[in-house]
Amino acid sequence: MHHIGIIGGGAWGTALAASAVRAGRKVTLWALEDEVVSAVNIRHENTLYLPGIPLDPALRATGDMAEAAAADAILLVAPAQHMRAVAGQLVDAGADAPLVICSKGVEQKTLALMSDVLSDVAPGADIAVLSGPTFAAELARNLPTAVTLAARDEALGGRLIEALGHNRFRPYLSHDVVGAQIGGAVKNVLAIAAGIVAGARLGDNAAAALITRGLAEIMRLGQALGAQRETLMGLSGLGDLVLTCGSTQSRNMSLGKALGEGRALAEILGERRSVAEGVFTASGVAALADRHEIEMPICGAMDRVLNHGAVVTDEIDALLSRPFKLETL
Repeated sequence: MHHIGIIGGGAWGTALAASAVRAGRKVTLWALEDEVVSAVNIRHENTLYLPGIPLDPALRATGDMAEAAAADAILLVAPAQHMRAVAGQLVDAGADAPLVICSKGVEQKTLALMSDVLSDVAPGADIAVLSGPTFAAELARNLPTAVTLAARDEALGGRLIEALGHNRFRPYLSHDVVGAQIGGAVKNVLAIAAGIVAGARLGDNAAAALITRGLAEIMRLGQALGAQRETLMGLSGLGDLVLTCGSTQSRNMSLGKALGEGRALAEILGERRSVAEGVFTASGVAALADRHEIEMPICGAMDRVLNHGAVVTDEIDALLSRPFKLETL
C-alpha cells in the first residue's frame, strides 16, 4: 500500500493526507473545490479548511477522481450524507482498492451506516473503518493521535495500519466494523447537547452527567445493532465522546454552545462552511432508536431541536423532569 488516495479535501481529509505523507506514502488528495486543489499544490496549505498549517510539498491534490481512484487504498472522508454519491463516482472512476471509511454519521434517508452504504454502492469491496478522538488541526500539526482501525479481515487491517501508522498516528486494530461507526456517529449528536449545556451555563456537573448518560445511549444502540461493548468503551466510542463533548474545537460542540446561548440554528449554519454532522445524524439516530425500541432521550431531544423546531429550554426542562430510575445502561 504505497499509494494512498483520500477522497475529501476538508480539514479531516487534509489532516489524514498530511499524516499519510509522514508515514512515507505517496498521497493523492481529491477535493471538490478548485481553490483547495490549487492552494495545496501551489501554496502547500489548505487555505479554505486548515489555514495556517503548512503541508508537505509531496502531497498532491487533484480534482480528477480517477487520479485518486488509482491508489492502493482509498480513505473516504466525504460527509456522511454525500457518501453514497461520492462513492458512486469513485466506483465509476475504476476504483478497486480497499475502502476506508473516515466519516461519521448515519444516512438520513435509509438509516444505513456508512459500511452498508459502501456495500450497496461497491459490492465486493474490502471495507475498513477509521475512527476515534481526532481534531483535524492537531493531527495536521503532527500532535500525537490514536484511533481505532476496524476491519473484518485481520490481514487487511494489518496492512492498513502498517501503511498509515507512525509514532504520532497510532491505529489500534479492531474487528468490530459496526461498533467503530456507532460511537463516532452518535457522539456528534451528543456533542451538540454538550455544547448546549455549556452555552446555557448549566455547569460542570451537568456536563459530566451528559457525557455519562450519553455513553449509555451509545451502548444501547450498539447492543441493538450488534456492536461489541469493548469497542464502544474504546477510542472510537468513549474516547471520541469525551474529546468531542469537551472542546469547542468540535464543530458540533461549538454549534450546540451557540444554540445554548440562544442563537437560531439557521443563523449558526449560515455562518459556516464546514459540516456539523450531528445536525443530520440526529434524525437518523432517533429513528433507529424508535425502530429498535430503545431509550435515547438525549438524542431524541436533539432531533426535536435540530429538525422539528423544538425550543432548547423546553427540551432541557423535559430531560430534567424525567422519572428517577435505576442507573443502568
